[in-house]
Amino acid sequence: MRSKQTLKAIPPRTARSKRRPPARPRLRAAQPSGSTGSITRDRLVEAALTTLRTRGFPGTTARAIARAGKLNQALIFYHFGNLDRLLLAALDLTSARRLARYQSALADVTSLADAIDVMSRLYAEDVEVGHVAAVQEMVAGGSSVPGLRPEVVARMEPWVRFAEGVIARLLKDTFLESVLPTGDFAYAAVALYFGIETLTHLDGDRSRAEALFDAGRQLAPIADAMLAAASWTGDKP
Repeated sequence: MRSKQTLKAIPPRTARSKRRPPARPRLRAAQPSGSTGSITRDRLVEAALTTLRTRGFPGTTARAIARAGKLNQALIFYHFGNLDRLLLAALDLTSARRLARYQSALADVTSLADAIDVMSRLYAEDVEVGHVAAVQEMVAGGSSVPGLRPEVVARMEPWVRFAEGVIARLLKDTFLESVLPTGDFAYAAVALYFGIETLTHLDGDRSRAEALFDAGRQLAPIADAMLAAASWTGDKP
């Protein structure tokens, strides 16, 4: 009788464990230090500004900005945290540039006639460089995105303060200096100016704005004469 051989159980072969790739670090919203990070941020802001001018607020996506700046769109979130912060940085850039230009051009203006003449030229520059388009697109964005609304409004305050300073200079040494609420007049002037820009941006017709400046040039000498007549001739009370 044949003896049965005891079969030993062969342990199953264990599959080779696959090495997992190292986890990618999470993107942070902080700005990296160093000149490289600053250059990248500047390129992103310029690209966002260009995209706002050419594609409007709805078309200014992370992908469109990255394409315009020839950068990886992940860098937007790395440097700014979200798209809205980048768009506000673009608004800050164009606003700071134009405000510096206005401050320089109006620094020595002391008459309403000269102020309107300079403002007319500056307005044409605003349209030409695309500042009007960028600002209006951000205003439109603020109307549709609740989080942007207070941020866009806050960025109008430097313009109101600047306008108040110009108005105060025009009224200096007149009795109107202490009577007229320069802050309210400044707010009205900025609202009127941006209202003109809005309508021009919407219909693409600059003729009405130019006609308004022409009318201002005709009335300004009369207003200057009235301000001169309102000047103090003796000691102020």
